[in-house]
Amino acid sequence: MKKHVFIVGSKGIPAQYGGFETFVDQLTRRRVSEDIQYHVSCLAQESGEFEYQGVRCFNVKVPKIGSASAVLYDLLSLRECLRYIQQHQLQGCIVYILACRIGPFFYAYKRKLERLGVQVLVNPDGHEWKRGKWNWFIKQYWKYSERLMVKHADLLVCDSQGIEAYIQSDYERYQPKTTYIAYGADVSPSILTASDTELTEWFRRHEVRAGEYYVIIGRFVPENNYELMIREFMKSGTDKDLVLITGVEQNDYYVRLLAETRFDLDRRIKFVGTVYDTERLKKIRELAYGYCHGHEVGGTNPSLLESLASTNVNLLYDVVFNREVGGDHAFYFTAEAGSFAALVQKADELTEIQVAAFGRKAKQRVIDHYSWEHIVNQYENLFLKELLVYERHYIGGRKRNEVISFNENSL
Repeated sequence: MKKHVFIVGSKGIPAQYGGFETFVDQLTRRRVSEDIQYHVSCLAQESGEFEYQGVRCFNVKVPKIGSASAVLYDLLSLRECLRYIQQHQLQGCIVYILACRIGPFFYAYKRKLERLGVQVLVNPDGHEWKRGKWNWFIKQYWKYSERLMVKHADLLVCDSQGIEAYIQSDYERYQPKTTYIAYGADVSPSILTASDTELTEWFRRHEVRAGEYYVIIGRFVPENNYELMIREFMKSGTDKDLVLITGVEQNDYYVRLLAETRFDLDRRIKFVGTVYDTERLKKIRELAYGYCHGHEVGGTNPSLLESLASTNVNLLYDVVFNREVGGDHAFYFTAEAGSFAALVQKADELTEIQVAAFGRKAKQRVIDHYSWEHIVNQYENLFLKELLVYERHYIGGRKRNEVISFNENSL
């Protein structure tokens, strides 16, 4: 019997940008089993559905109501999943929800899906409730929402062993069922050459030389430790540039940091905007001397995986999530004064042979543990196995489904 897997929580495919969107795109693009039919919710201006790489994509129209739009999007997507499953009387269904946005409303939908024999899986993502962009009230909502979704999910699929350990520890009273499947990375080299016309124009425009820069790629938010890295880099004696690929338009954090550090007076600090061309970005990673990663808020970060696969020298903020990914094939810095500046100096002093060796080992680590082929295989095995066994019967005149066993060996 074909398994119907409904994926809720990404903005949809084809992926334009974003971790969850890339995950869904790769999961469906690289599908091997013909026994799985994917249904993917897509944030759109109009309702409707379409097919993309063998996937049934259904549009969900959501009014613009600020940060609450994401919550409403997930709820409307779940409602559409319910409608479609009931209308087509589907069996063997799984709903996979990405992120913990809808906790206060989750149980009501979970019960309805449960009555249809649908298994509900949740990816808890990272520590969203720690992000600096949220005010106190929103952080409290995120934490509360996470707790309720952990409590009621049939299975939590964690893309980081650190996140899985956190779920098991903080929510031990719920005895959550968890499994670990990492995020994936594309390990193929860029199809561009170093002499590509648009690439060389990009280097010329930003006055950057191949092999003579460190690069940072990611959202310009406090929890990614841009302030720490910029201040420390300005103290370092390196003659290499620090190239920051990030959007800073109308960013209060950027304005404050500029005023306090005056990094604009250091010719090495170069904000170059965003790069959405995948191949060009990959080539920029490959031609960098090193990659700097300051993310401290949970999960397996896509940008880190991509850099380990492409950049020889990787300088990572020392938290459990980054060590889990980088292992012994990266360098680590802390928030202690002088730590990052000293690490940049240490990286500068590596020989060409040492640089190449670090690059080979880092890429091999990604191939062995984080390649998309490996990740997709794990997900297909998960989806195709019976995780839960429901018994349908009547109690007090009402039809109910009860979970009577959980096949942990299938994980």
